[in-house]
Amino acid sequence: MIKGLEDFTPKYHGIFETHAHFGDHVFDGDREELLSSLPKLGVDRAICVGYDLPSSEKAAEIAGRFPHIYAAVGFHPENLHEYSEEGVQKIAKLLDNEKVVAIGEIGLDYHWKEMPPELQKKAFIRQLELARERDLPVIIHAREATADTLEILQNFTDVRGVLHCFSGSAETAKIVTGWGFYIGFTGVLTFKNARQPVEACTVVPADKLLLETDCPYMAPVPWRGKRSCPPMIQSTAERMAEIKGVSPQEMIDIAAENARRLFGIK
Repeated sequence: MIKGLEDFTPKYHGIFETHAHFGDHVFDGDREELLSSLPKLGVDRAICVGYDLPSSEKAAEIAGRFPHIYAAVGFHPENLHEYSEEGVQKIAKLLDNEKVVAIGEIGLDYHWKEMPPELQKKAFIRQLELARERDLPVIIHAREATADTLEILQNFTDVRGVLHCFSGSAETAKIVTGWGFYIGFTGVLTFKNARQPVEACTVVPADKLLLETDCPYMAPVPWRGKRSCPPMIQSTAERMAEIKGVSPQEMIDIAAENARRLFGIK
């Protein structure tokens, strides 16, 4: 039995989970069962996202074992302890794997103040340059660093990508979608106090919306506080559909098509 899904009944099909951390230790007990069960639980595709070299290597390994799983590789701004040009070249080598479809997650995070901002910006820019060189999309993490994120991204509007787990303002959403970037929303969209994400979702064009969990974090209502996993996206999809004025299945289909287009997946 998959933890947290004991009474789960799939209501929709064709979900594309664009941001999951399947390599996290909390999945050690039932990872294989969860991943092999995703298609029958309504999840057609999922991207396993790395945050440093070991997790990126594990994401690629997981993707290689499941036809419906893909991988993203890169250095997260909170995980730059072993960041170096040598590390970037090892990430670049992982990009030769056909199941690795993006560079991520990369970006800026000024919340914990553990990593120097200058180091974060250096790593972010270097990985954006790599994405440009390899013509691959990026998965961007931006937390309490909006001004610097926008300053950097305005020089990379030729690079396609997504601002995942979006927590910014509607105005920021307008700016980045105007540059061609996509916006990913998690279960936070279902929280009662989610005023800013709802406002941002309202202004994002339908063809720039993506669905994600960021599992094992931020499970949507009614699973809030539990370990998150991809089938729970159906709750986020229902809320997004309500905001955008379409049916949940239509919202899932739109978001899945957006993800396939962004990540080059059929």
